[in-house]
Amino acid sequence: MLGRIRSARRAASSLHLTPGSSSNSRSNASAAAVHRQLLQHRPTVAAALPSSSSHFFSTTSAPLSSAFLKSYDEHVAERAAMANGKLGGIAPKPLDAAQTATLIEELRAVSASSSSPEAERLVELLSHRVPPGVDEAAYVKAAYLSAVALGKESPTLISRLRAVELLGTMQGGYNVGTLVELLSGDDAELKASAAHQLKHTLLVFDAFHDVVELYNGGNEAAKEVLESWAAAEWFTSKPDIPEKITVTVFKVTGETNTDDLSPAQDAWSRPDVPLHALAMLKNERDGIVPEKDGEIGPLGQIDELLQKGHPLAYVGDVVGTGSSRKSATNSVLWFMGEDIPYVPNMKTGGVCIGGKIAPIFFNTMEDSGALPIEMDVSDLNTGDVVDIFPYEGEVVDRACDEVIATFELKTNVLLDEVRAGGRIPLIIGRGITSKARVALGRDASVADTFNLPIAPTDTPKGYSLAQKMVGKACGVDGVPPGQYCEPTMTTVGSQDTTGPMTRDELKSLACLGFSADLVMQSFCHTAAYPKPVDVVTHHTLPDFIQTRGGVSLRPGDGIIHSWLNRMLVPDTVGTGGDSHTRFPLGVSFPAGSGLVAFAAATGVFPLDMPESVLVRFTGTMQPGITLRDLVQAIPYTAIQNGLLTIEKKGKKNVFSGRVLEIEGLPDLKCEQAFELSDASAERSAAGCTIKLNKEPVIEYLQSNVVMLKWMISEGYGDPRTLERRIARMEDWLANPHLMEADDNAEYAEIIEINMDEIKEPILALPNDPDASALLSEVAGDKIDEVFIGSCMTNIGHFRAAGKLLADNKSATLPTRLWVSPPTKMDAAQLSEEGYYSTFGTAGARMEMPGCSLCMGNQARVEPGCTVVSTSTRNFPNRLGQGSNVYLASAELAAIASIEGKLPTVDEYMSYMSNVNATAADTYRYLNFDELPEFVEASDKVEISDEMREAAKKLSIL
Repeated sequence: MLGRIRSARRAASSLHLTPGSSSNSRSNASAAAVHRQLLQHRPTVAAALPSSSSHFFSTTSAPLSSAFLKSYDEHVAERAAMANGKLGGIAPKPLDAAQTATLIEELRAVSASSSSPEAERLVELLSHRVPPGVDEAAYVKAAYLSAVALGKESPTLISRLRAVELLGTMQGGYNVGTLVELLSGDDAELKASAAHQLKHTLLVFDAFHDVVELYNGGNEAAKEVLESWAAAEWFTSKPDIPEKITVTVFKVTGETNTDDLSPAQDAWSRPDVPLHALAMLKNERDGIVPEKDGEIGPLGQIDELLQKGHPLAYVGDVVGTGSSRKSATNSVLWFMGEDIPYVPNMKTGGVCIGGKIAPIFFNTMEDSGALPIEMDVSDLNTGDVVDIFPYEGEVVDRACDEVIATFELKTNVLLDEVRAGGRIPLIIGRGITSKARVALGRDASVADTFNLPIAPTDTPKGYSLAQKMVGKACGVDGVPPGQYCEPTMTTVGSQDTTGPMTRDELKSLACLGFSADLVMQSFCHTAAYPKPVDVVTHHTLPDFIQTRGGVSLRPGDGIIHSWLNRMLVPDTVGTGGDSHTRFPLGVSFPAGSGLVAFAAATGVFPLDMPESVLVRFTGTMQPGITLRDLVQAIPYTAIQNGLLTIEKKGKKNVFSGRVLEIEGLPDLKCEQAFELSDASAERSAAGCTIKLNKEPVIEYLQSNVVMLKWMISEGYGDPRTLERRIARMEDWLANPHLMEADDNAEYAEIIEINMDEIKEPILALPNDPDASALLSEVAGDKIDEVFIGSCMTNIGHFRAAGKLLADNKSATLPTRLWVSPPTKMDAAQLSEEGYYSTFGTAGARMEMPGCSLCMGNQARVEPGCTVVSTSTRNFPNRLGQGSNVYLASAELAAIASIEGKLPTVDEYMSYMSNVNATAADTYRYLNFDELPEFVEASDKVEISDEMREAAKKLSIL
């Protein structure tokens, strides 16, 4: 099976091109083209920079009076004083393009014979403080070093040989063309150095073929490079994982969610890793003493533990639940990982141990080169010094020399990932090694060097829906649980609080064009209350995405999922840098920004196929019961069946790391289906599928085709990508078909939920989305604030809330009501229908379409208040400091806003009788093919024959 999946992946590669030749990008460039561009722009790099950067430039020619170093040292001192200087303050920022250009100008002005400390510092900063890959500063650095290395510029402090060596530290992208060119040079020393650098460079992409071409022409240096790649020297030259790893335990009891490690209120600082890490665990909790409660985490505790002389290991009962934030991993590794040579302000390695580690967080740790281990942590306590034996699966307490825990690594590949510096470098490197062996006329297998994923021995009797969808994306019938595969990524989403990190990851991957068919960027988390750094992101990130062939939304458009779902192709696979990227059509596996960048850049996604849990609804929805009640019925029933526990110590969660597959509601509209799939994030599920009939899917796609054409008419880009996606949708509509699970598919668990037995609403209790209760059990609780919004809502919810509010005869509400529709189209329609007037009359605070209160990084509820919210999750301090948040339907939330308390069941049903009477009008959905403004605009858009042909080729995958 594994071989077949890999063969299918290779066969599909001609349609999903690697960065530098993607069919999506309007500005892709081959290595040679980028190289030529670098040299062309070399003389004017400083002049081309924005005028706002002019203060970095120095006219002095003496390094002893370096204006750059003076400015830089002021910045270093400012950062060192942060957090009261604890742990030495924080590291200075990496150099940007303007600073790098200034530094280079000063290097040029220094005599080659200078040996002053200032001169040495200039070289050191250029060497170590410029980000690698295709960062703008890397472009400036590579341009200068390339010119020196090729003899087009006279060297000063950096010799030609040293320039080649420094090019070799830049990982890939702008440096590769020069290194390849030098393989054909006349200078033997430079040629040998260039070959040596390429041997350890993985991000070569199309330049691989340039090396092969040189080899075929008899170039001995190129042969050396290919031989090295084939021997995997890039991997074998790295140290083995030691048999014993000694760490000091840093334990956080209970559940640590990603909001604890990377607080939403501090999302603006996520790209600045050392600054953002100050907020890790900033709220006081059991065993954690922040430096400044609510602002700065436990730096003093961390410092004290580091004095024991060992690296720290992060340990918790439940670790990493919630959002898919690589920033959470970055924060942990900043204190507990290892520096990456020549990569400023990023770390790798480190150990994370949890009784349970959330699957997305586990994967993000893998991607970062850390060692995540699941095991019993009962006997591990803060301050313990322990020896971890990764090969033997034992943890020994140094104080008593006794085994206090045992474990099994999740996969046999995990230690290779750690050695390689992460899962992504390992995947890319294994691919280069395999291709090099083929180029040298050898077998492609790399099993002699690497621990390859072990295929499951048992053949399943049948495949689930998710297993079939992933199989289709791999070119096979199905993928059984436990099978490693690399499915094609048809749709990739990115939002704005992780988008800047995804951009940085794409730069580090040397990505100049997307290979995933559609990559979309939103601005839903920061548009309403942007900080200055957010405004910069709003202006710069759209161009970055679109020039690589992606689609960019605009600030104020609304929530990522409400848009991305309308771009889906049925039965396909995707991912996104938001944990709620949970497709109602097809299946998605949300991930951290590193893996999202990898999927966007390469068009594939590394996946160990999870098991599935089937939730089957039977019976009929009862009067007054909403889909949100069915959402909460899933954890409620699992708790009753002993498959889910609320207690964090020894946490049991049948859904964790598995695909949640839902049947029994085939006629749901796709907007309704998303309400169920969306909430699979709160179950810590790896993904979700929903079995639907063709009719609602056809209705949805017909509407979405019109919306995407309207987007083109409104100037959204990239238009070619939108055209191609429209063509794929139209191809599906011409022959509509949906995959179904086999009757004999096997599941880890089957949960039956009889809707006839759900007679009253089910809520999530404060402050845990798993903790569930019937309305009758919590009726009467006083409510201070109500939020109706988030990706869990659609236009029908706002109509229902509006009608309930319109019937309220009270002059003012006893609560503070927040209302935020998911998209600007919903807002416009609600306004046209008069609902905005109703909300305004009720005194509601109307928020810009977007995430609003849900993430907690923008406006927040009052500290310590009790809230009913329609948002996705209710972790402690998320919506407001010390707030207690119930999760419930929009209908129950509206009633609570009127009553100022949670109503009794009878009160609730009395209100709902009026809603039920007009349900057909209330729960209408936005069908753009029925809205004249959208239809008129779409009629003017023509899909090119080129994009139709491209869509047909992609549709065969």
